[in-house]
Amino acid sequence: MPAKIIDQYDHVPETKEDLDWAELITLDLGLYEQPGGKQELVKQLEHAVRYVGFFYVKNFNISQEEIDHQFAMGREFYALPLEEKLKYHSSSDLERGQYNGYRPAGHRMLGNGVKDNVQVFNIPKFDGQHVRQQPAVVQDRIEEVEAFSRKCHTEVVEKLLRLFAILLELPDEDQLVRDHQYDVPGEDHLRYMHYKARSADDNSKVGGLYNPGHTDLGTVTLLFRQPVAALQILNSAGEWKWVRPQNGTITINTCDALTALTGGLIKSSIHRVHAPPKDQAHLDRLGVLYFARPNNHVVLDPIPNSPLLQRLGLTQNTFTELGQHLTTEEWVKVRQTQQQRRKVTSTVSKEGKYSYAPKDLEILPGLHAKIYN
Repeated sequence: MPAKIIDQYDHVPETKEDLDWAELITLDLGLYEQPGGKQELVKQLEHAVRYVGFFYVKNFNISQEEIDHQFAMGREFYALPLEEKLKYHSSSDLERGQYNGYRPAGHRMLGNGVKDNVQVFNIPKFDGQHVRQQPAVVQDRIEEVEAFSRKCHTEVVEKLLRLFAILLELPDEDQLVRDHQYDVPGEDHLRYMHYKARSADDNSKVGGLYNPGHTDLGTVTLLFRQPVAALQILNSAGEWKWVRPQNGTITINTCDALTALTGGLIKSSIHRVHAPPKDQAHLDRLGVLYFARPNNHVVLDPIPNSPLLQRLGLTQNTFTELGQHLTTEEWVKVRQTQQQRRKVTSTVSKEGKYSYAPKDLEILPGLHAKIYN
């Protein structure tokens, strides 16, 4: 039986509010195959990854039609009745740090009686290790979903990994690519993410935030253009800046595993999700994201054969200082287990500062997650 035809996805208009936008560089991946192009991109990239953790890419060989079709599938999934979506949810999986499938809104308490307003549906990469039942809207188009997932990896992630390798002066620019192979077991995944608009009163109770300041746990995160303004980053001056949606770009942020591998050289970007501005406050926010992580077996110690890291003395990281030599698989499990706890002890001050009991933030003995207020 042929798959049901999905209507075209139409993005909502961008905000007309005068927001304090972040100034981020845009890498033109069209330069990547040109003579000297990689070196030019590395020059542009270095400051962004060392001090900001966010940048845009353009000309990445994924069409807007392909992207919009993923948004349309996300829309169709979230339009399903809750009882249907819950067939793909397991609270016991979340407690064990397993995060693929569906997570309903309200799983976590933000504070002051307000629960989170985000639904998440994660589709693991197609490495043969994550066989799962999928809803019909996904299963009927599973080849298209896999093709999109693989293109995120080969057209964007692998190119960025080669640029990082050049930045680190590694002897082989494919070294990091070999640690992030798509068909080797790993925790990369595609995500459809839905934030439900909520009342101004509820927003005020939680400091106007949908998600407080945090870092991501993998290598890089790809956020496809989302015109509902909500993403904010913390700059080096300690100021929160809005991230502008730019046509024809993907927003990229660098994450914890990459920070660990580089001894802190590459910054794990601090970001949060704020309630949208007034002219978009009534809109739900649908996102399409791809999360890239090192393969499960990769040990997250600082890369030993980077001349740059050796010169700078960046031979330790947060894990090794505790005597830990975590694999990616171990890190993802302990971090996700901490992230999925129901934080019933959270409080939010009138100034919007979030506080949690230490036990709720403990990842490992001696290592606690940070909430950036």
